[in-house]
Amino acid sequence: MFLVVASVVGSGIFLTPGPIADRLPHAGLIFAAWMVGGLLSLAGALANAELGGMYPHAGGDYVYLREAFHRLAGFLVGWLSFFAIFAGTVATLAVGFSEGLLAWMGGPGDLAIPLAALTIVLASALNYVGVRWGARFNNLTAWVKVVALLAFVVVAPLTGLGDAGNLLPIVRGAGEVATPMAFALALSPVLFSYLGWNASIYVASEIRDPGRNLPRSLFLGLAICTGLYLALNAVYLYALPIAELRATSNTGEAAAAALFGGLGGSLVAGFVLVSILGTLNATILVGPRIAYAMALDGLFPSAAARVHARYATPSGAIVIQALVSVGLVLVLQSFPSALDYTTFAILLATMADISALYALRRRQPDRPRPYRAWGYPVVPALYLVANAAIAGALLFGRPREAAISLGMLALGLPFYLLLSRTGGSRPLADR
Repeated sequence: MFLVVASVVGSGIFLTPGPIADRLPHAGLIFAAWMVGGLLSLAGALANAELGGMYPHAGGDYVYLREAFHRLAGFLVGWLSFFAIFAGTVATLAVGFSEGLLAWMGGPGDLAIPLAALTIVLASALNYVGVRWGARFNNLTAWVKVVALLAFVVVAPLTGLGDAGNLLPIVRGAGEVATPMAFALALSPVLFSYLGWNASIYVASEIRDPGRNLPRSLFLGLAICTGLYLALNAVYLYALPIAELRATSNTGEAAAAALFGGLGGSLVAGFVLVSILGTLNATILVGPRIAYAMALDGLFPSAAARVHARYATPSGAIVIQALVSVGLVLVLQSFPSALDYTTFAILLATMADISALYALRRRQPDRPRPYRAWGYPVVPALYLVANAAIAGALLFGRPREAAISLGMLALGLPFYLLLSRTGGSRPLADR
């Protein structure tokens, strides 16, 4: 559950409310967007809970697509997840953390890149020596996040320095300030902020009693995150009028400064750094399981399939992810604005997951399912249609970012052809 919380609550809830308010300058629509994002994530969690219970193995959606369709389908989704979603997120968070830390401490900015690389190495080493150590650090940062955010939500109204009128209107005038296209585009940063709700499916093979605990971790973790997000947006609107909210880059810091003064803004800026570090650790914990599962099928360098004899972790995959992430840091050189690019990749992967759910219900009706997706087949279909609509809006409204995601996906094809010629595959039941 805390792996989900730590994966979801990172930088998004502090950095995306400004762009969301700019696309939806209406209090009621802002709350509606965050609620829709939570419901869409819940619909995805319902499907992934069934899939994860059926295949409690490392690799997540790579495994589901491989078993439902073909190794190529699993490879492409795993490829996109590893290189576009996880390694890219690790690099982005590490650079954001290092830049923010240096700014907070007044250090020289030219140290950001080496500090980001060092952060990746240290966090990867923590997860290398055991999933328990990584999980303990993850749980600690998750507790800090939840307690600090709840304290912020409770104390903020007591200052009396905000304006409850900023929370209105809820319904009136919504159609005058936003179109369906604007709402769909606003869901991109919202869904980015929910990124990580399926984190526990990637470590299903290392969860005790996954048929019971995997669905619970998804539902409880997502419920905590959705509640926190709605409460935090209420605080942001209480502290800042819509016009000011639209212009903020770090909404958490701006709201804290408005309610508690400069010291409050500085403390929240420090908390944002802790939050980013926790999400970075959770991403490093999850990502290597994709490369590990692909390597077992001969669709990734064999070193990624290596399990450490003492620590029982996918040590080879952890090292590979660290090297790729450090390489991306050296290329990016700054905290990139990759929100729509990452969200488009996530939409492609989650749409593929839902397709796998339908295919496996038809092809393997007798396979044990400790949990069956609630509302099947209607709820998954609605989720699929909603994701396709958002992806279409991004393709039309943000063509450059969508094209980069599609290009990364297409880049996997020649690698699949090369690796499949030499790689082997063992049936899942033999592992």
